[in-house]
Amino acid sequence: MSESELEWVPEPPAMTLGASRVELRVSCHGLLDRDTLSKPHPCVLLKLYSDEQWVEVEHTEVIRSCSNPVFSRVLALEYFFEEKQPLQFHVFDAEDGATSPTSDTFLGSAECTLGQIVSQTKVTKPLLLKNGKNAGKSTIMIVAEEVSGTNDYVQLTFRAQKLDNKDLFSKSDPFMEIYKTNGDQSDQLVWRTEVVKNNLSPIWEPFRLSLHSLCSCDIHRPLKMQWECINPKYRDKKKNYKNSGTVTLIQCTVEKVHTFLDYIMGGCQISFTVAIDFTASNGDPRSSQSLHCLSPRQPNHYLQALRAVGGICQDYDSDKRFPAFGFGARIPPNFEVSHDFAINFDPENAECEEISGVIDSYRRCLPQIQLYGPTNVAPIINRVAGPAQKEQSSGKATKYSVLLVLTDGVVTDMAETRTAIVRASRLPMSIIIVGVGNADFSDMRMLDGDDGTLRCPRGVPAARDIVQFVPFRDFKDAPPSALAKCVLAEVPKQVVEYYASQGIAPGAPRSCTPATTPSP
Repeated sequence: MSESELEWVPEPPAMTLGASRVELRVSCHGLLDRDTLSKPHPCVLLKLYSDEQWVEVEHTEVIRSCSNPVFSRVLALEYFFEEKQPLQFHVFDAEDGATSPTSDTFLGSAECTLGQIVSQTKVTKPLLLKNGKNAGKSTIMIVAEEVSGTNDYVQLTFRAQKLDNKDLFSKSDPFMEIYKTNGDQSDQLVWRTEVVKNNLSPIWEPFRLSLHSLCSCDIHRPLKMQWECINPKYRDKKKNYKNSGTVTLIQCTVEKVHTFLDYIMGGCQISFTVAIDFTASNGDPRSSQSLHCLSPRQPNHYLQALRAVGGICQDYDSDKRFPAFGFGARIPPNFEVSHDFAINFDPENAECEEISGVIDSYRRCLPQIQLYGPTNVAPIINRVAGPAQKEQSSGKATKYSVLLVLTDGVVTDMAETRTAIVRASRLPMSIIIVGVGNADFSDMRMLDGDDGTLRCPRGVPAARDIVQFVPFRDFKDAPPSALAKCVLAEVPKQVVEYYASQGIAPGAPRSCTPATTPSP
């Protein structure tokens, strides 16, 4: 084996977060009878809103003569936190072999997002007729469960004793390779240890492998704890040959790697806070050229970004109340500059009811303030870090903070902002910065950490990358979902990384087993 091959040591596998697969289990209660002589034969059709149209995904089985069906066939979907994923559930009577609802077979429908279902684990909604009225007392219950392939890792440590010496003037430099046997009985290399120099009884460094890599997720596959090293040439030539040393597995621990949905379905809420730039560089709101212009024809970029990102985050907060702050403006009654004022002007409670309430407060706030400056962001980061600090001290995965900063210019207090971000990187918190307008945002990308670890002016590095910066102009001609998908894509990974680094497991999934279907 060549020198370069001996020196190659694979990197430990990174935790990856692709799409999660979610199974939905559906049941209905109190379905309407289409006629007085028989009960309906219900079936549920699932539709997903994608590419600006409703697309049929799949449907349940048909249950004959039942007003309170519990369907056994699950409806499976790929789940993405950063996408809205609206769903429709159409219940219809399939007595005549129908595979989709018609005006004659329609029993009712319900609409919600996949995010709402997974954040609550179980959703019960009234079924509505095509005219929007309730279909009697009919309801549909949807229960979500993540399809978990295994995300577990195993940490292994090996040692060897009394290995044969292969060098003439020194001891051997041993390394070890681990193979698994594939289904076709071929061998596949899964790990090569480092080389331990000049040692016949080496202890190799511990290493991590996914269970998929090690044993194809078959946890019952035998694993040898100790074995002899046999040299076939010595065995055949030497009469009293025993072995060329032994190898022993001295540590084996399984490490559970939780998913984002484990935390969400275990009760973790996403606490969403908004901070809006009201500095003078935005332009006079009364001017059509202002970034804060409230045109009746089209929402400004601040509103577009707020709706796109906030519309998704609100599905993961049970009370749907969001703190909203402004910075860089002179505010009543004394018109002093503030960098963290509540846009509803209630200093005791900055929360607004849903994202629509944030938008209403923003519209009412604009005429009452004087746009000023500078663009200081550190105060609002530190303000949101306060509740995040309390969450950290609880030692539980109950509330993860996401701060959305909407700004038109380069941050003035860059040193203080870097320090605030480095501190926040040790808390359950993520920061999304959307640059509005045509300013030069090149300095802002330093906060993102994509070009290297962010450090405060004193040189202390961020514990993890928690900032995502994007200029809105890159998405002004794209659908709103494109911006949300970009800025929110990192949040699931950041949530998992934080709680994993603290050794905090998700809460137990909430029990939500539907009742059994009664016999017709």
